[in-house]
Amino acid sequence: MPWQRSRDPYRVWLSEIMLQQTQVSTVIPYYSRFLARFPHVHALAAAAADDVMALWSGLGYYTRARNLHRCAQVVVQQYGGAFPQTVEQLAALPGIGRSTAAAIAAFSFGVRSPILDGNVKRVLARIFGIDGFPGDKRVETAMWALAESLLPADEVSDEASGEASNDASGDVRQRDGAPVEPIVAYTQGLMDLGATLCVRSRPDCGRCPFAHACVANLTGRQRELPAARPRKAVPTRRTMMLVLRSADQVLLEKRPPLGIWGGLWSLPEAPDVDGLAARAAQLGGAPVVLAPLAPLAHTFTHFRLEIEPRLAQLVGEPRAAVRDAQADTAWVRLDAIGDYGLPAPVRKLLNALDGTLL
Repeated sequence: MPWQRSRDPYRVWLSEIMLQQTQVSTVIPYYSRFLARFPHVHALAAAAADDVMALWSGLGYYTRARNLHRCAQVVVQQYGGAFPQTVEQLAALPGIGRSTAAAIAAFSFGVRSPILDGNVKRVLARIFGIDGFPGDKRVETAMWALAESLLPADEVSDEASGEASNDASGDVRQRDGAPVEPIVAYTQGLMDLGATLCVRSRPDCGRCPFAHACVANLTGRQRELPAARPRKAVPTRRTMMLVLRSADQVLLEKRPPLGIWGGLWSLPEAPDVDGLAARAAQLGGAPVVLAPLAPLAHTFTHFRLEIEPRLAQLVGEPRAAVRDAQADTAWVRLDAIGDYGLPAPVRKLLNALDGTLL
C-alpha cells in the first residue's frame, strides 16, 4: 500500500482516517489525490473547506473530512505543523480516537501501544474465541486488555527487524529506508491480517499463520465470530429534492455544517410537492411544472433515506439574489459539478441529467 513505507505522520494519519470503515481499494485513489493536492499538513490546514469536501466527495462518512481539516489546522496552530508524538496528545486531536492515535504513534514514532480497530477486533475475536458484540463496552474493555498483553517487547533486534517484518515479496519491510521496530511490524501485520485474510466473510483460513491455534477455525465458528451488532429496525425517512435548471446550470444549496451531509453541496429539499413548488418559486422565479425523476435511496448507519427528485426548468433569468450566488447557493454548470463536494446519491442524480431534460 502507498502509505506503508512512510513514517511521515501526516501520511500515516491521512491513511488511517481514510481507512476507517472504508475498503483499501476505495481509499488508494483518494489518498493519492489528497497528497497531490495537499502534500503536507500546512497545505491542508490552509485549504478552503469546500476544496477538502470536494476531494472527499464519494468516500462517505463526511464527518471524517471535516475533522481532518480541523485537525490539520490544530496541528499547525498549536504544534507548528509537527504532529505530537504521544498517544494521549494525538487522541486529543479532532477526529482521532484511541486506536487511530496508537497506530499513528507506532508507525511514525515507534511508540508501543495497542490498536483496536474493526479489523483487529475481528482477528482477536476469532483467534481467542471472544463472544459478544465487540462494540459492547464490556467486550471492548476485555479486548483492549488483551491487545495490550499481546504487544511485542520494546527491544529492537536484527531478528525482530528482519525476519519478523518480511512482506509478501520476502523483502524486509522498511519505512523511509530504515528497518522497522517490532511494534511497527506487529501493528502493520495485525492490521494486514484483518484486511486480507481474516476478512468478514470468506476468511482465508488456509493461508492464515494462526489457523492452528484459532478458536473460530478449530470449532468452525468463523461465521459466528465476532458477534454481529444487535439488530434494530432501521427507520425510513423521505424527502423531495428540487433539480432547478437554468440553461446548462443547476442550482446547488450548501447544507448546514452539522447533520447528514454536513457542509456538502446538495439540492434544495422540501417534505412534499407543494413545499418543493414553493421553494422553486422562492429560489428561481417562475419555473415550469415539476416533472418527476427516478426515485433513489441511500442508507445511513441509523436510517434509510428515500429521495423523490423533481425537475423544474426556469423561464427567464433567475432571481437576482440567487443569480448573484449567496454564500449558501450556487448556479453550477453540469460539467463542473466535479468541483463541488456532493453526496454520492446527489452526484449520481446530476450525472444522469442530459440534454433531453433541457
